[in-house]
Amino acid sequence: KKTERLPPLCIKKNLSVLLSLCMLACWGVILLSVRLYWMGNKPPNFSNSDNPAADSPHFLTRTLTFLHLPAANAWLLLCPDKLSFDWSMDAVPLVRSLADWRNLHTAAFYCGLILLALFGFRGATVAAKETNGKSHLTNGKSVTNGNGYHAPDTNQNRDLPKPTLNGSAVPHRCYSHTSLPPTESLVVFSLGILALPFIPATNLFFYVGFVIAERVLYIPSIGYCILVATGARTLYVRLRTRACKAAMLCLCIGLVLLNGLKTVQRNKDWSNEENLYKSGIHVNPAKAWGNLGNVLKNQGKMVEAEKAYRNALHYRGNMADMLYNLGLLLQENERFSEALQYYKLAIGSRPTLASAYLNTGIILINQGNLEEAKRTFLTCADIPDENLKDPHAHKSSVTSCLYNLGKLLHEHGQQEEALYIYKEAVQKMPKQFAPHSLFNMMGEAYMRLNRLEEAGYWYRESLKAKPDHIPAHLTYGKLLSIIGEKNEAEKYYMRAIQLDPTKGNCYMHYGQFLLEQSRPKEAAEMAERAAELDMDEFDVVFNAAHMLRSANLNEAAERQYKRAASLRPDYPAALMNLGAILHLNGKLPEAEANYLRALQLKPDDAITQSNLRKLWNIMERQGLKTKQRGEP
Repeated sequence: KKTERLPPLCIKKNLSVLLSLCMLACWGVILLSVRLYWMGNKPPNFSNSDNPAADSPHFLTRTLTFLHLPAANAWLLLCPDKLSFDWSMDAVPLVRSLADWRNLHTAAFYCGLILLALFGFRGATVAAKETNGKSHLTNGKSVTNGNGYHAPDTNQNRDLPKPTLNGSAVPHRCYSHTSLPPTESLVVFSLGILALPFIPATNLFFYVGFVIAERVLYIPSIGYCILVATGARTLYVRLRTRACKAAMLCLCIGLVLLNGLKTVQRNKDWSNEENLYKSGIHVNPAKAWGNLGNVLKNQGKMVEAEKAYRNALHYRGNMADMLYNLGLLLQENERFSEALQYYKLAIGSRPTLASAYLNTGIILINQGNLEEAKRTFLTCADIPDENLKDPHAHKSSVTSCLYNLGKLLHEHGQQEEALYIYKEAVQKMPKQFAPHSLFNMMGEAYMRLNRLEEAGYWYRESLKAKPDHIPAHLTYGKLLSIIGEKNEAEKYYMRAIQLDPTKGNCYMHYGQFLLEQSRPKEAAEMAERAAELDMDEFDVVFNAAHMLRSANLNEAAERQYKRAASLRPDYPAALMNLGAILHLNGKLPEAEANYLRALQLKPDDAITQSNLRKLWNIMERQGLKTKQRGEP
């Protein structure tokens, strides 16, 4: 008995397929290796809200839930009535006991899957046994697996001789373009496409960071569509009457129309973020309301955003991110006490949330609670950077905490302690952190310690990190002026003005430099320009008044002192200086009133007392009435 050999074309095709599969497998291994290396050779970390079943301590709960999740995914394919951008948290409640009715769905799903698999594999096995290397001919047409699907009988094939081998037809049979594969083969094929790509999402080999993710159903949906089409085709062929076949066609058309309408509706949901998050409220209200709050906040709808955040916390009150976002919104609206409360709740929910520590410390500084602010920043700096969801953002927040702590120490004259903190911040800062402000403050601290060479180094590092950093231009210009490089210093001041001609502080620093160089008229021009640009900034206006007074432009200085006093009406120094310029300008009653008000705010100020005594002497000599209440 002769043995049969495959044609060379089939051998080449098989080798080509095998080579393609090997290439795909190699690329898959390479990509997975690169991904694992990029993640630090460790699996990703997920929070318990991403996959609550994986975090459950009970084996029965994990098992029942993981068995149920494929059934839930299959229901999404079968009836996509509820879709969501996110299925985390409590979107799919855990299956905690055998009494849960959802176990019936699980059992029905696996029974159906097993029956389909048995049908497909049994049919394929039967077909293989029937043929056993031979093809059976009936009335000149080939029969495949007994299913009645016949290859068309063309005229070209009728007259061709049929080669035989020991009385049997040669088993090399090819389907024509109009023939269809057997039903069992299609079932096996569709089940393979349906199940195999879904295996990584089953939590069978490793835990994943989601409960249900519609994106993992994209490829399995191909197998599902083929399975539905195969079933519809089989039913259509077996139906005997035209009415039944017409009804079957109507059902198929209706199914396509319904899914088409669902697709149109879902496309509208994905048209923008606001619609998308609103569409997920009925599935995952906590996550949907929280994301909707972020969108509304970015749109400037603060009231609606606050309501959305509070709705999210109503469904899940321990969400650290949502507590933090609500605190941030309140802080931006200057509701500092409420913001502080929510930041502390966020820290209580997630003690490693460094950004909450950062903003808590900033609010405490603004409230004057400096010691608590220091403790908050130090606590943040001691948080370990392991097992964090976003380690880069965490390191950035820790660096910002150290920066603000160093700045606080710097402003209170503790330069050595500030430098120690700054150096720790430099060691801990991540690559994406912008270090120019930190380097500039290190230069400031060295300047205060009169270590000018080191100060210059850090100023240059700040400018290297950000060449258009205006504060570094101003501070480095000041350093160059101190060491005698006047021309270079002036270039840096002018460069700062060029970078932002609308910033009054640049003109102010340049004016002070000009005043030190005995160029009072130019300094006065810079002071006037600075006060015009930053008329609501007290420090700029107050310093401009000083410079104008030093340039003997007393009328202009009086205007700026009045503006400074209006910006801070309860600031003794502003009132005393306004009184002094009014005194010089001969407006003695007004000067007296401002001196007296300054003394009410600071009764022990020796300069104000001395100026007021001189003023009263002049007023008495001129016969003017004073408001003396005894000797000041």
